Amino acid sequence: MPGLLRGVARTAVVAGTATAVSNRVSRRQQGRWAQQEYQEAPPQPAPAAPPPPAAPSADDMSGRIDQLKQLGELKAQGVLTEAEFEEQKRRILG
Repeated sequence: MPGLLRGVARTAVVAGTATAVSNRVSRRQQGRWAQQEYQEAPPQPAPAAPPPPAAPSADDMSGRIDQLKQLGELKAQGVLTEAEFEEQKRRILG
């Protein structure tokens, strides 16, 4: 049974890492496209600030904690830089 649990945990970490890397690549590409579009189009006035989010539920907090743990693992593995880690942490928490 511990071997099965270890295998499931390892699979979850690998899948989470793959998802995080894929999302990171997608965000970088979207950022490049957005920068190109911004350079080609005149700047638009900023929209009004959105209302503050509601208080997070317990399920939402546990999901955020899991995401933060995965980010920490990616940073420890050298996949994320300190700046990228801080940016993602701010996005998750904020």
